[in-house]
Order: sequence, then C-alpha cells, then structure tokens
Amino acid sequence: QVQLVESGGGLVQSGGSLRLSCAASGLPMDFYTIGWFRQAPGKEREGVACISGSDGSVEYSDSVKGRFTISRDHAKNTVYLQMNNLKPEDTAVYYCAAERTNVKAMCSMPQGAYWGQGTQVTVSS
Repeated sequence: QVQLVESGGGLVQSGGSLRLSCAASGLPMDFYTIGWFRQAPGKEREGVACISGSDGSVEYSDSVKGRFTISRDHAKNTVYLQMNNLKPEDTAVYYCAAERTNVKAMCSMPQGAYWGQGTQVTVSS
C-alpha cells in the first residue's frame, strides 16, 4: 500500500524558513518522481517543485525559484522541501505526490499520482 506522509508545516513570520518532509512507503523511490504542490483557499493547485527519483533532475515554479530547494534521501525514502525567505503569498496547504513520470509533466499536470494528506504552511506578514 502506497502512503505519503507530509510533515513540517506550521506558522512562520515573513522572511523565515521551514522544511517540509514527505515520507514515502510502499513504492520504490528510484522509479517515481516526487512533487510538492500547494493550494491556497480560492486558488488553483500549483506545482511548486518536483524531483526525479531516477536521475535527481528538478523543476521549480517561477514563484519559488531561488527560495525553495527540493531534495531526496533514498535511504529514508523521504523528499524534503526547504523553504527560505517565505512570503505571505506562500501560505497554503502543501501536498506531496508521487508518479512515474518526468519532472516537467509532474509539476505541470500530475495524473494518476499518489497524494499525501497535506500540511498547512502559514506565513504571517
């Protein structure tokens, strides 16, 4: 059974940092692309960052480039999202997802992906 569990969300002031974790079980990370997505109230879901399990290639949305870093630890079957210089507009529920696809396709239009339950990130001004 595939399970993705996010953690690390919380409340932080503008300019602060958080690190989200996505612990995966039931799937071989080497064959899956893991993506971080977010959805704020009244807004569409946005692909934030994705990382390939096979070659480590990454993809970021323009809104987070230079501030967020996605990484993976295969030994722990965990993907991280380091978020620095957070802004109020980063406030959203953050989800991780896994799919056997490339990073561009994953971040732009995940299909048939496995999803976690989400973790809330709130950035105060």
